[in-house]
Amino acid sequence: MKLPADTIIARRKVTEYLLRLRREDDKSEFLALAGYTQEHADRLLDDIRTQLLPLDAEWFEDSEYGPKYRIRGTLTGPNGRALRVLSIWMKDDATGQTKFVTLRPDKT
Repeated sequence: MKLPADTIIARRKVTEYLLRLRREDDKSEFLALAGYTQEHADRLLDDIRTQLLPLDAEWFEDSEYGPKYRIRGTLTGPNGRALRVLSIWMKDDATGQTKFVTLRPDKT
């Protein structure tokens, strides 16, 4: 299935979570391998929307807030390196809006 084209990908999720160095569950070092840094936050937002969102999504669980989906794909970053990623998305039961939740390295 395809997720809606108007799915929300919050800039704050990218700048304050994915691209910020964290002690636990850090994703910034992984994304930096493809050239994604705070200076490339808008590029990462656009790449998630154009490179991942159009791919097929697979339901994997229902949360207390709504169903969750995963999309496996490749992000090709500013430096041309491709990263295999697993992205997580959720359709919010309260609003009906689909939202980007996170991504991580795809180890499959």
